Amino acid sequence: MPNSDLPRCPWCGDDPLYMAYHDQEWGQPQHDEHKLFEMLILEGAQAGLSWITILRKREGYRRAFHAFDPARVAMMTEADVERLMQDSGIVRNRLKISSAIRNARVFLQLQQQHGSFDRWLWGHTGGKSIINHWQSSSECPASTELSDRISKALKKAGMNFVGSTVIYAYLQATGVVNDHLSSCHRHPDRT
Repeated sequence: MPNSDLPRCPWCGDDPLYMAYHDQEWGQPQHDEHKLFEMLILEGAQAGLSWITILRKREGYRRAFHAFDPARVAMMTEADVERLMQDSGIVRNRLKISSAIRNARVFLQLQQQHGSFDRWLWGHTGGKSIINHWQSSSECPASTELSDRISKALKKAGMNFVGSTVIYAYLQATGVVNDHLSSCHRHPDRT
């Protein structure tokens, strides 16, 4: 159980699952290929929904999408889509399920072209996190020039459910961008 007395970004509220995600993952630089793929699937699934909904279904997604192994997900078929449409452990949206499979194939192509998806993604920032110093959540943008550029590149490569807002959330989740408020105990200046 996370320490509820620590100063946090207000978006995580007092839900223990949300606080743990905030404290242990969000904004932390991620370089593991499976984790980068996992967050891509989860952020795409979140489009139009609350993040806590997706966090609560995360284990269902892990089970449904082969522990987020992009090679295995890329081999999924229309029969798998039909099966997953009956799986209450995930968001049962045909477009989002099909998108996860399509995006896995593009993810593998980007890995092959660039040596790793990590290299491709972090190459947009010279391998360094962008650390912001927001005083309040209202200052934090929903998208930026960086998320616009990455979104456009992913769409051009063939991915979908990767609009600029989804990609900005992805960059935050994977630590490419650190948007912990300056007052938060997880802001780099405070850790």
